[in-house]
Amino acid sequence: MARPGWHTNPIHLSCCHIMLLLGIDLGTSSVKVSVVDAVTQQCVASASYPDTEAAITVPQPGWAEQDPDLWWEYAGKAILRCHASGTYKTTDIGAIGIAYQMHGLVLTDKEQRVLRPSIIWCDSRAVTLGDEAFNALGTSYCQTHLLNSPGNFTASKLAWVKKNEPAVYAAADKMMLPGDFLAMRLTGECTSTVSGLSEGMYWDFATGTLSQELLKYWGLNESLIAPVTPLFSEHGRLLPQVAEALQLRAGIPVTYKAGDQPNNALALNVLAPGELAATAGTSGVVYAVSGELAGDSLSRINSFAHVNHTTADPRIGLLLCINATGIFQKWIKGIAGQECSYPQLNELAADAPSGSDGLLAIPFGNGAERMLQNRITGAHFHHIDLNKHGRPHMARAVQEGIAYAFRYGVDIMKENAVPAQVVRASRANLFLSSLFAQAFADLNQVSVEFFDGDGSFGAALGAGIGAGVYASAAEAAMLRKPTGRIDPRHQPALEEGYINWKQWLQLHLSQSEKK
Repeated sequence: MARPGWHTNPIHLSCCHIMLLLGIDLGTSSVKVSVVDAVTQQCVASASYPDTEAAITVPQPGWAEQDPDLWWEYAGKAILRCHASGTYKTTDIGAIGIAYQMHGLVLTDKEQRVLRPSIIWCDSRAVTLGDEAFNALGTSYCQTHLLNSPGNFTASKLAWVKKNEPAVYAAADKMMLPGDFLAMRLTGECTSTVSGLSEGMYWDFATGTLSQELLKYWGLNESLIAPVTPLFSEHGRLLPQVAEALQLRAGIPVTYKAGDQPNNALALNVLAPGELAATAGTSGVVYAVSGELAGDSLSRINSFAHVNHTTADPRIGLLLCINATGIFQKWIKGIAGQECSYPQLNELAADAPSGSDGLLAIPFGNGAERMLQNRITGAHFHHIDLNKHGRPHMARAVQEGIAYAFRYGVDIMKENAVPAQVVRASRANLFLSSLFAQAFADLNQVSVEFFDGDGSFGAALGAGIGAGVYASAAEAAMLRKPTGRIDPRHQPALEEGYINWKQWLQLHLSQSEKK
């Protein structure tokens, strides 16, 4: 079998060294690594680290931070765990791709040392600054140039550091997203991409340059932003000392880095307008692709450059995020008892009937919710009947409540002329629960197609595209076929539950607005 696209090899790698692709997924809970055969697209080894979920530090209510140096440590240990499988030769790895948790802020000095903990995606401290910038710059500018309000994105977090930690800001040499930081640790080089800059609200789509208006408004130093390079291209080569520590060949290029959601869409072959992907990890996401440079008028959806975006052929990723999905499942698992595993929790939930006998769970308890216009409602249970409801009802109500939140989000997508015909997902996280997956399909009246592979698999595919193993993202996706499918059923109890759930949500939104 001929290697797809092998004739297009823009970074001149030796063919014998692109047999295998290494993908790294820097998540909130852990770092996952996969080694993928470039020809068959089969995963030959995978590993993650740490074994327990990585900690999120909360110095103040609404804040969320992680240590970038721990990310680096976890990535190294996950890579070495992959090697320990003994299923491949490390010398056959020819390119590295990186996927990462989006919207985080990492600041380093001139010696590439981390200056403060990363302010990660679910941190809410910069909401007010983002709102002020939106009002100052104007709705028209933000929607036509940024495709979003500045909100709580990376640029707003940098403005917060400038305002509240001036010494840290003064010492900063580079501002990076989490994936940029990991690539820098691997190669010693700092680069940025249009996709990454647009997710941070630094990119002006109307001019095809950095947003000078936003930088000027906050007085942000443009030199903090690393040189812009194509997403599928060389972002540096593995340093000798790093290669030795990771048992890899020196000089292997990092050829891809993208946020976890556009990367997930790549892995699920969601590349063209009308295609949707869904994930339900720590946070939940509905992700679609549009060919129009436009954003949601209420800024409930995040719009940024997709992995295959070009000026001539726009591809805008439309991301609707629910902060508390997997984290709510983790919370109820803790309530059920530390001895309770996730599969056992799913079995417990199945002991309660559809609709949870009227018990409702609202999952928004993990910071400001973008799709709720940056309001914080908190998580809630409603209609608890002490004579009827027990652990099974609570476990099921949590999964159904998360599915209701997805329905609410898909309806917002429909308001923005994004149809939900087929949704693609990986059998991972909450989609491992047949109860949740069926509720998702039933509530949205949409079929769900499942594909093998996780974020680290997508990162490996991206590495192959950037290294020229595949001629394009579309070519890399040609071998991707669904491994399963769930079709929607008519569930009156769920539909009734959603109507009641939505009424309670609207009540909480009105109360939070009054505050």
